[in-house]
Amino acid sequence: MNQIKKCLFPAAGYGTRFLPATKATPKEMLPVLTKPLIQYGVEEAINAGMNTMAIVTGRGKRAIEDHFDISYELEHQIKGSSKEHYLTEIRDVIEKCTFSYTRQVEMKGLGHAILSGQTLIGNEPFAVVLADDLCDANTGVLAQMVEVYKKYQCSIVAIEEVPKEDTNKYGVIAGNEIEPGLFMIKDMVEKPDPKDAPSNLAIIGRYILTPDIFDIIKDTKPGKGGEIQITDALLTQAKKGMVLAYKFDGQRFDCGSIDGFVEATNYFYNRG
Repeated sequence: MNQIKKCLFPAAGYGTRFLPATKATPKEMLPVLTKPLIQYGVEEAINAGMNTMAIVTGRGKRAIEDHFDISYELEHQIKGSSKEHYLTEIRDVIEKCTFSYTRQVEMKGLGHAILSGQTLIGNEPFAVVLADDLCDANTGVLAQMVEVYKKYQCSIVAIEEVPKEDTNKYGVIAGNEIEPGLFMIKDMVEKPDPKDAPSNLAIIGRYILTPDIFDIIKDTKPGKGGEIQITDALLTQAKKGMVLAYKFDGQRFDCGSIDGFVEATNYFYNRG
């Protein structure tokens, strides 16, 4: 139970905030410098000890599958040339892990997207990465969370402090701090108005989930926006047992927004 080997990537969304760029290109394939967002997430999962990437896709997402595959024509064209080294990084990723895919036929919320991946995950604990939350840390956020999981063996969400006026963009938690930066969740609210928010501790796109979450999602009724929210399912799980919120060490960029995407691009460019 200590080893988490699978990471789920919900990648079926339309990316409407980036239209028209995402009309024919998956938002997960938008590049920060020369690397698509989803590759950053896969590399973070590999660095946390995971070797099986389960990707929930939808119509128009074939570019993701093609990216994590060998392009024989391209390899042949640049083999032995000064450009060959450009493929070293993605080759390394392809060799280190396996990729499996399933489709989310209807967009019914993040909870439903995670449930759609059950056939790829099976009955074992797993991580979830939302690729448009790009994180940079000395020790990857997932690697930090895996260490917490080894100790507590329960579902964990990554959190960060956000301005109170922004709580309506996130799932927000309330809980008791049991270790510095680690909270036992007592309440979770999806996108609350600032006046109703239980705190300013917001959930970001990194989760470790125990497999009983699938049955809980199946029994979870649509919530905010008429969608099946993972926040609602996790609150049920917290009330039945224990769910932790981990205030990670690192920096996170909301690359689902244009401002965050530009900020991330400038950050990684200046970092070199």
